[in-house]
Amino acid sequence: MTQRSMLAGQTPTVVVRASGSVTVEGWESDRIQAAADHRWGLQIERRQATDIGRERARAAIGDRVLFDVSFDNPFNRSKRLMKHLQAEVIEVQLGGDGQVRVPLNSELIVYAGRDAEVRRIQGRVTATSGRDLKLQGVRVLVHAAAGGDLDIDCATLAGNELKFGAGRDLRFYVHELTDAKVIIKDLGNYWEALLGDGRTKIKLSAGGDVTLVTDQEVKAQPPYYLLGNIERPASRADQSTASAETPQQN
Repeated sequence: MTQRSMLAGQTPTVVVRASGSVTVEGWESDRIQAAADHRWGLQIERRQATDIGRERARAAIGDRVLFDVSFDNPFNRSKRLMKHLQAEVIEVQLGGDGQVRVPLNSELIVYAGRDAEVRRIQGRVTATSGRDLKLQGVRVLVHAAAGGDLDIDCATLAGNELKFGAGRDLRFYVHELTDAKVIIKDLGNYWEALLGDGRTKIKLSAGGDVTLVTDQEVKAQPPYYLLGNIERPASRADQSTASAETPQQN
């Protein structure tokens, strides 16, 4: 296993790009630490946010430069995700699978070609994956999308109009969401759920089932007055009991 680390400070902006699967976790340190399950394709470097997603084309004959141009790649997903950033970022690139630790208060952008899991991040998080994506213990979620299952468990959302999508099942739990209109399109159904006065507008789409997790009163909306999968969050007492009842392995 190959490892790299870099001093980052307490509140860095970190971009993680993995060709394979990646786990990104916050930890109580001012360093970024990355480990890859292979011997090639692991890089950590400081870059200007405006340079992420830019391509360069250059040709020369001896000392004579025929052309040297750089341009924005319109198909580069990282460029689109970072359009609001202007400062320096730290970019972690993994050619395959790996694990990354970042300071707890990082602003984090993750792209994984396969599966991704993001845990314990107190800053803003944007994440997308080609297969399954799981977000747990995230403070502020900006955007998330997955080609497979999408499991969202965060405290709050950034913005008043948001969209989240999954190729298969989508589980959506935002702890502090008390005033939102949630428009849901899942396998074979379209339904709307109103929490409070519906100030925040959220669209959820999935190729499988969507499950809305909330402790708020949910009101069905016209014209169909239809509701889909709705769950109540597990209480701390329930979680403690479940942990206590789990048999220990010898």
